[in-house]
Amino acid sequence: MGTRSLLLLSLMLGACAVAPPAPQADLFLADRLFAAPSEPVDAGKVFAVSQDMRRYLATSMGELSAFKGHQQALVDALRSKGQLKLEYDAAFTRNAAETFEARTGNCLSLVIMTAAFAKELGIHVRYQTVHTEETWSRSGDLYFSIGHVNLTLGRTPPPYGARVDDGEQLTIDFLPPPRQRGTRWRVIEEKTILAMYMNNRAAELLAGGRIDDAYWFARASVLQDPDFMTPYNTLGVVFQRHGNLGEAARVLAYALEREPRNTIVMANLAHVYASQGRLAQAQALERRLAELEPDPPFAYFNRGLAAMRAGDYRAARDLFAREVDRDPNYHEFHFWLALALANLGDEERARRHLALAMESSTTRKDHDLYAAKLDRIRSARRH
Repeated sequence: MGTRSLLLLSLMLGACAVAPPAPQADLFLADRLFAAPSEPVDAGKVFAVSQDMRRYLATSMGELSAFKGHQQALVDALRSKGQLKLEYDAAFTRNAAETFEARTGNCLSLVIMTAAFAKELGIHVRYQTVHTEETWSRSGDLYFSIGHVNLTLGRTPPPYGARVDDGEQLTIDFLPPPRQRGTRWRVIEEKTILAMYMNNRAAELLAGGRIDDAYWFARASVLQDPDFMTPYNTLGVVFQRHGNLGEAARVLAYALEREPRNTIVMANLAHVYASQGRLAQAQALERRLAELEPDPPFAYFNRGLAAMRAGDYRAARDLFAREVDRDPNYHEFHFWLALALANLGDEERARRHLALAMESSTTRKDHDLYAAKLDRIRSARRH
């Protein structure tokens, strides 16, 4: 069934259905099954402002704040290449202090750092999930649905007596320009941002093979905001990877009951049911998935990989091109299309798609990898 047999996770997912209040989230936890976490899982550290951050506010931003006010000064510092010099990198999710120290992060990390600065300056903060076109990435056999968040600084002032630094609303969005396609948004609470952070860390740790640590972050995410469904899916995948199929089925069935059209949860639950030998239930979910999503994420891509392994580069080219059509901003689709084209002797188009892979990459590591391959192709052509 293509990607259906693989495990699906969500990062920063915001477009979830409104569901009735959740029961006690700890009903789905199983601490006894997992080793103690190797690092602290502390929600209190997510927005914590470091001494270096306070020093930056007092020195580098001091003059700007005096001249423009705290709110505009912070916005200018985020946008100016001469100030914070931020770089977008989706490699993993950092807390506020880590993001400031590295000067890099994904959209959630950058939102958290900005909110921490704003709260330190007394500026009102509002968080939004932004509904963009569906975007996916992968790490091995884990597939990630990528959601997006941004934030708004300030609030509409009352008629009289408004603070200058907390007046006009300014929305800040860190998504790279090619992906800024969201036209709808929904306000969320800070507890959901914290749950998103913990869920991201759980998914990233799971991708790195640290299943026990992933459990504790997924656990923290579920407890942080029990009405946010994404962490229940992550928790189910953690249980599945750990060999606890009964626990996985229970939490995933609960998540699907609350979001009956959630194909990510549905696919994972079908996989767990099949592993348990509950074939009739698995097949029923498979049929429902085929109705809701006849061409699942990465379906053409995985068929393209199989064609590459078989040496059928024409078929691979056509399949990778179909994925590029579905998501022209995902770097790996362009990269594999470039490889197929290179094997067909179409060097010009191969270089073009390799350049697009480099431009659309979301981590420094991938950017440098594609840049090096592109340099080698150009160098070989010159010689």
